[in-house]
Amino acid sequence: MDNEILINTTPQETRVAIIEQGVTQELHIERTSSRGIVGDIYSGRVSRVLPGMQSAFINIGLERAAFLHVADIWEFNQSGDSAKPIEKILYEGNNVLVQVIKDAIGTKGARLSTQISLAGRMLVYLPQESHIGISLRIENGDERELLREKLQQVIPIDEKGGYIIRTMAEAAEECDLQADIRYLHKLWHDIQEKSLTIASPALLYQDLDLSHRVLRDAANDDTTRILVDSRENFQKLKNFAENFMPNIVERLDRYAGERPLFDLYGVESEIEKSLAKRVDLKSGGYLIIDQTEALTTMDVNTGGFIGVRNFDETIFKTNLEAAQVIARQLRLRNLGGIIIIDFIDMDNEEHKNAVLTEFKKTLTRDRTRMTVNGFTALGLVEMTRKRTRESLAQILCESCPTCQGRSEIRTAQTICYEILRELLRESRQFDANEFRILASQPVIDLFLDEESQSLAQLGDFIAKPISLQVEESYTQEQYDVVLM
Repeated sequence: MDNEILINTTPQETRVAIIEQGVTQELHIERTSSRGIVGDIYSGRVSRVLPGMQSAFINIGLERAAFLHVADIWEFNQSGDSAKPIEKILYEGNNVLVQVIKDAIGTKGARLSTQISLAGRMLVYLPQESHIGISLRIENGDERELLREKLQQVIPIDEKGGYIIRTMAEAAEECDLQADIRYLHKLWHDIQEKSLTIASPALLYQDLDLSHRVLRDAANDDTTRILVDSRENFQKLKNFAENFMPNIVERLDRYAGERPLFDLYGVESEIEKSLAKRVDLKSGGYLIIDQTEALTTMDVNTGGFIGVRNFDETIFKTNLEAAQVIARQLRLRNLGGIIIIDFIDMDNEEHKNAVLTEFKKTLTRDRTRMTVNGFTALGLVEMTRKRTRESLAQILCESCPTCQGRSEIRTAQTICYEILRELLRESRQFDANEFRILASQPVIDLFLDEESQSLAQLGDFIAKPISLQVEESYTQEQYDVVLM
């Protein structure tokens, strides 16, 4: 399915939207002050071994110790001796090479693995393995065998390591695979050398930033255009593409329009909707989405949809539509972990099978690994979706102090960035002498402290003075930009 990728960059954050058939399907946000660490490789030090949990806490130099379970230790999986306990593998004070496989989420520290994998454009390099795997998304048996033969032809005889052939390699030539191998081997060699010369704990390798990761992982033959609204980031992405992805260079475009890129494509309104608990269906039904630390629940309701034939048909059509919308919401909100879906009860087995088939079909567009089980005895659909990074709500929101954590409000930082975008938008539309920001105390405090440089940079850019005023009656999410 044809898609467009929009990349909005400011000094504070990078936001990416993937558009399919004119509709926003995925949203990704990475903030400069709290960039994710999935894929990063560290030389860590074992700070504590917990035999009762068969896990260990590893100091990798972050504020919170990271977590390593025995099942994520490469030596444990290779030994064939599943009875070997973690206290026989790791000891306090040991140095260990680890890779982050899951960001710290909520109160949980980052999760680690000692099985290293390095992602390239076409291949994933597994320096500790020896086998060749192929992405399950490449379904054609002949194509899979041809790719395996191509890769075996270009792997250096004296080089160790295994590979996973990515979906991007489906039409790759031998020279493309060879270039990826050279890049990944050099990367691994540099990591090994650095690990021998630097004291633990230390960062040895940092994965690409969001915009480069999206270019590497999401841009494919179906991508018609990649729009970047930052001149500096556009040049970086262009250089990256020329070196590693020459086939998409001509699809990279610099957006220089007056109207903000995300406004032009309606992405800002989609972000707003994706933070709401209720999602309306076109038929008149609706979903209620509740995200907790343990799991996410989705409840389907008929709402105002009364149907045209009978009650069973009304329920069936509502559930079919909900199946499509839920699949989109999973991608849009980046929901992960355990997900429980409560479709409206259906007595007809054919209807149940049709809804489940439609749901699984729509999920095939999702690049994230997941498992879907059938209907349980209670009529619920249970599924899991791999969770590696924070969901959209976890990035943009925080527990509401007014309601003691029962709901959420957007953080003061989120409001600051909204105000900066609003100021830029207003400055392009109106020739004011001065702009005044009216906001709550936490937001104004942030502008006077951590975000003072951001505000000063914007003031220089629009060449207008910007003043601040606290409004005691405003909640944290309320603000006004006044033209003076």
